[in-house]
Amino acid sequence: MCRQSRCIIQQIKKKYPQRLKQIIYLFTGLYAVCGQALFRVLRVLDFINLVLFEHLNCKNWWFVTVCQINIIVLTVLIISSQNCASALEIRDQKDRQIVFEKPFTRIISLYGAHTENLYYLGLEENIIGVSINDNFPEKVDKKPRFSYHDGPEKFLFFQPDLILIRPMIDNGYPKLMERLEKSGITVVSLQPSGIKQMYDYWLKLGLLTGREKQSQKMVHDFRQRVENIKNITSSIPNRKKVYFEAIHTRMKTFTQTAMPIFVLETAGGINIAEDAVSSRNTNIANYGKEQILAKAEHIEVFLAQQGVMNAVNIEIIKNEPGFNVIKAIKNNQVYLIDESIVSRPVFRLYKGIVTIGTILYPDIFTKQTFIQ
Repeated sequence: MCRQSRCIIQQIKKKYPQRLKQIIYLFTGLYAVCGQALFRVLRVLDFINLVLFEHLNCKNWWFVTVCQINIIVLTVLIISSQNCASALEIRDQKDRQIVFEKPFTRIISLYGAHTENLYYLGLEENIIGVSINDNFPEKVDKKPRFSYHDGPEKFLFFQPDLILIRPMIDNGYPKLMERLEKSGITVVSLQPSGIKQMYDYWLKLGLLTGREKQSQKMVHDFRQRVENIKNITSSIPNRKKVYFEAIHTRMKTFTQTAMPIFVLETAGGINIAEDAVSSRNTNIANYGKEQILAKAEHIEVFLAQQGVMNAVNIEIIKNEPGFNVIKAIKNNQVYLIDESIVSRPVFRLYKGIVTIGTILYPDIFTKQTFIQ
């Protein structure tokens, strides 16, 4: 028992009736949770004794005891309500209810977007591990690497208080997540599907890490930059029609609400595959070769994201059987875009907008000053 707890009990023995002692003893166990709360209770009881015994000369022990008990209960309820009021709460995409009283400070990120956003919020010192595939920003190279294929012992050795994942990991490796949670580590699964969800996602990261103001500024600044570009591109006549490839080998594009299409349309392009239907409730959409070729003469620019999801090059696209009839192929208007600046929920989506805008309308975008 700690020194302060022993001090509390000694005060109880000296000052209060036997029956009240038994009740107050129960509250000594709460000390580890309530901190100095019990000392507050004792000060209140001292005040009651002073008023009832010394000034009012009250001799009714039961009356005094009831008064003291009521005051104890009231005080504890007030303290509890204050603690509850200070607690923060979010809900992740696995429907976990995450309740916490202070920001997380030892974070392992298993998704590149989480890592990039944490760095943007100024949390480099709080990141103790990242995914094996993370490569941005450059400083990430100095961080220990983790994978969802690792055993729980590796994670536990680094003593994280928060592990950030995305639904794909949650669904694919439930036993690992369950083991980490049973070990007292908070696991949060987040991955926004669209721009509106992205803003909420940024704010949740800020809440989890004690960077609320920074995340709010992040949302404000991004929205402001997007609005500035829309003011320019909205008045462009004869906007260009674009096919945006997601996965070449499977002939897939993006759904109309996907981030790459938001980037394209903000830059002033028109998505020629707006009728694409989602595949497995994702942002990736099936769009077979027949559908592409049916619009061949209208596709003025052919864009393809390039990266882990789509390991493609311009020659592969140009040499695809049948693609020679596409207008963009004939006019050599085929471009590759780094997937990390069009498909991830990060602030660099703005860079993706400017990059595509410069491809589509070089005269307009080169005359404007854009903050990178």
